[in-house]
Amino acid sequence: MGNFDVKTLLSASVGKVSVGDVLTALLVLVVCLVAVRLLMRVTRRLLSASRLDGRVQKYLLSGIRLVLYLLSAIIVVGSLGIDMTSLVALLSVASLGVTLAAEDVLANVAGGLVILSAHPFAIGDYIEVSGTAGTVEEITLNYTKLVTPDGLLVMLPNKTLADSQMTNYTTLGRRRVTWKLPASYDAPTETVKAACQRALAATGNILTDPAPAVYLSAYGDSGIEYTVFCWTTAENYWEVHFALAENLRTAFEEAGVEIPYNKLDVHILGKVE
Repeated sequence: MGNFDVKTLLSASVGKVSVGDVLTALLVLVVCLVAVRLLMRVTRRLLSASRLDGRVQKYLLSGIRLVLYLLSAIIVVGSLGIDMTSLVALLSVASLGVTLAAEDVLANVAGGLVILSAHPFAIGDYIEVSGTAGTVEEITLNYTKLVTPDGLLVMLPNKTLADSQMTNYTTLGRRRVTWKLPASYDAPTETVKAACQRALAATGNILTDPAPAVYLSAYGDSGIEYTVFCWTTAENYWEVHFALAENLRTAFEEAGVEIPYNKLDVHILGKVE
């Protein structure tokens, strides 16, 4: 079906339009505009009563308004006696082509709507997706912007966010700090645990519930592994993480606990001439 056929069909149909048809079309247009306004008012109230994100409501209202205006245009043109079959078919083919060409964009938009409606994270949350971690700076329909700890701006497609496993480190309000470190077999377990407890006591911003804990977790080739747990708020995680690392080393030195490391012992056998 070419453009020539559509133009010829429309020209022939327009030639048959009378004054009465035009007046009828104007009346239909007024009725359609009033109906669109009423429907949009009802839709706006329904969306306001829902728990959808404000941006999602805005996008939905824009989409519904566009569809209603297109339907109104088709109804008005049809009231003029113009055959819309060919034009509707042409518009359908064109919309299919646009959909196929913008498949990735539409997938990102769909992912953005899912994110804005489901609220898996919010602006300011620290998340990790597909090996990329950062603080959420902005959420758009197509992309979500993350700022990494080293100051890089990463734009992740919403399709990736909607399809991938995501970890939100902020939403629960607290995070667990874990340190695993070895101690010499010569150091008594009670001494090592006491040193770890002193390191915890010297570290600020640690939550008391759940309480910090120290466990003997494994026996290694050159030392015994101890695991230190404590909880802190999400915003204080890195401060506590690094402060506890320093305090553990200081506490081990004060208690005389050796932190073993890999050593190479060379034994010379026989007499060297």
